[in-house]
Formats: sequence, C-alpha cells, structure tokens
Amino acid sequence: MRVLLVSAGTEKINLPTFPLGLACVAQASLEAGHDVACVDLLAAKDPRGVLAKSVGDFRPEIIGISVRNIDDQNMGRPKFLLEQARRVVSWCRELSAVPIVLGGAGYSLFPEKALEYLGADMGIQGEGEEAFPRLLERLEEGGALKGLPGLYLCGQGLQGRRGFIRDLDRLSLPDPSLFSTAAYEGEDFWVPVQTRRGCPMRCSYCSTETIEGNLIRRRSPQAIVRWVERWVEAGFRRFQFVDNTFNLPASYAQSLCAALAEAPNRVEWRCIAYPGTLEQELAGAMAAAGCREVSLGFESGCDEILRRMNKRFNARDVRRAAKILCDQGISTMGFLMLGGPGETRDSVEESLAFVEGLDLKAVKITLGVRIYPYTQLAKIAVEEGLISPDDDLLFPRFYMARGLEDWLRRTIEERIKANTNWVT
Repeated sequence: MRVLLVSAGTEKINLPTFPLGLACVAQASLEAGHDVACVDLLAAKDPRGVLAKSVGDFRPEIIGISVRNIDDQNMGRPKFLLEQARRVVSWCRELSAVPIVLGGAGYSLFPEKALEYLGADMGIQGEGEEAFPRLLERLEEGGALKGLPGLYLCGQGLQGRRGFIRDLDRLSLPDPSLFSTAAYEGEDFWVPVQTRRGCPMRCSYCSTETIEGNLIRRRSPQAIVRWVERWVEAGFRRFQFVDNTFNLPASYAQSLCAALAEAPNRVEWRCIAYPGTLEQELAGAMAAAGCREVSLGFESGCDEILRRMNKRFNARDVRRAAKILCDQGISTMGFLMLGGPGETRDSVEESLAFVEGLDLKAVKITLGVRIYPYTQLAKIAVEEGLISPDDDLLFPRFYMARGLEDWLRRTIEERIKANTNWVT
C-alpha cells in the first residue's frame, strides 16, 4: 500500500522534538513491503499546502497521523494542542477519501475520546511498529479488523487487547533519512534516542505506564551504538536519551556507556537520571562516554511531598546525586512540580531552599500538576471533588492544593528574580 505518515505537531514546546516514534512506524512499514512517504509539519509555513502537495503527488491509500502532545501542561495558560491535530485530520478529509489512522503517545493516553474528538477512522494505542503493518495487511486483503492489538475503530471501540513488545531489537531503528531534519538543525537540536520503554516506578501523577507499560524493555547497547553511528555519518553528534530513567537498571546503563565509549566516533549526549540509585561509578562511565547534561527528575525537595508522589528516594538522595554529577563535570538541571497533594507553604519553601542549595545549571518549575487518567493523582482528585468520576480528562485539568495558587505564583515570581537560572 501507499502509506502517508504525518507528524501533526506544529507547536514547539521547549525544544523542537523530532518524530522518532512515527519514524519507527515508517521503518516498520517499509520493511513490510509498503511504499511510505513522510511529512513533518513542524517547520511548514503553510502546513495545509505542504500536506496537499504530498497527498497530490503520492496519492496515498491510507494516512497515518501521529499525535504526540495533548496540551502544553501549563496550568496558567493551557494550550490545547489537539486543535492542531484536528485541523490536520480535517485537511486530510478534504484532500483524500482514504482511511485515517491515529497513533502516538498523546493519542495512546485517550484512544477512544481522542479518536472521537479528532474525527479519524481508527487509531492504534501503544506501539505501532507491529500493529500498523498488521493493519495494512488486513486492509490489503480485505480481512476483518477484529482482534488487531491496540486498534480502536471510531464508534466501535477496542478491537483487540494491546500488547507490549518484549524484545525491542526485533524492531529496526529508523533510517536517519526518513524525515527531513530541516526543522531541527542548529545548536538546540539533539537527536532523540530511546533505548528502553516502560517504567516501573509508578509516580502518582505520571502517564508513562499508560503509554509504555510498567515493565522495562530494552534494546541491546550494540544496536543503539550502530544507530548512533548512522546519525554521525549523517552529520550529527549530539544525542538525547529520552528514556524516563537512564540509570535504571544500572547494569544496562553501564553496558551502554561502555559501548558508547568504545565507538569509533565521539558524541555528546544528555539524559534523564533517577536520583535514588545514581552511583559514582556509573556517573564516571557516563562522563567518559560523552554525557554532558543530566536532568534530575526529583520534583520536590520535601520528603513528605516526595512520599506522596510515590517517589522512592528522599531529598538526601537527590543532593547526593547532584554532587556526584557535579564532581564528574556533568551539567545538571533540576525540576520542581509544586502544588500537588499535601503541598503547603512550608513544603514549598522547603523545596525552594533545597534547590537553592544545589549546584544546578537550571531549574524548571511547574505550578500545578496535569491530571492524567488511571493515575493515583486522578483518584485523589476525584476523592477531593476536584474532578468528577466521569471526567475523561482529555481537556487539561490540573491539581492545585486549595488556597495555594495565588500565593505560590507570587512567591515563584519573586524567587525567580533572585535566581536567574530558574524558569517556569
């Protein structure tokens, strides 16, 4: 089949994000014998015009649209990003009569509601590298779609229980040439690399388990290094490991660092580290392998709030991890998420004093916590009457401890004046 794959996002949140997931689906579709064309609308000045040309030139038999973000998670001025995806679906409807299939991390959080809202024909929740080619095969053969894992049909619901691919090495990593990098080139662009999927930590507010499951699944370090080398050959030397917890499990991270250090081409990279188990030996291996920046996802400097978030570390662990990274010359960024369950003025002040005592390059502060379905935070919000039990949460809802919002906003505005490396 002729398959047109579209990255629908036109909003740059923080830094532009290369559509890695969609590229993986494109690679899998190519290897299944289909003709594939890819369109990334991020840099398009006239996205409808770009889409119209692609549809006219390629004449697709099916269109896949990736939905990465639902909103920008900004409680003060939330931007509902599904409107952009809705326009893209509408344009595709105007330009072609072929089936439209949704996918992506954002879609996977709200598979039924997003499908209804966006007006597509079907969607795949979860990993598409196996499910999408199977869908193409069924459509080519005119077979029934019942039983396809993770597939939702508009108005008919889930067709088959979704699965999680255990051995990620079964899935080929995408060729760097599949998508244009014109929108990403420059000093701010770091090529995204995903070595693992799934997270077992179950933080109270996090949606990762819904998207990727709670079992850590991984690619071999050798496969990752081979793929990084292909990007180096294409002219790129900066990489960002987008795994939720680079140092879990530590043995795998150690093996990956060793493979990167032994690779023929030196690269620079950054990652997200879990503060609770970061050891000196691994930090040294990370620095030797080219790690230059680490984001420490600790969210609070108050032990009671960390406990309520279901974090499995305390403030002392965070301080220790930050020092270990500093000793290795690795630049470190920290995150605070303020206003969640149990937050008080005292706990906020404790967190602010805590980060002021760390040697961090930057601190990103979030006010309020986006409520996602199937999380402990959603259950708390229902119990406290902040949301109704039947709220599907597609439109952004936020948790903010009662009576804290105005004071918290004023307090952060004042503290940022004294800490120029802090941002909201």
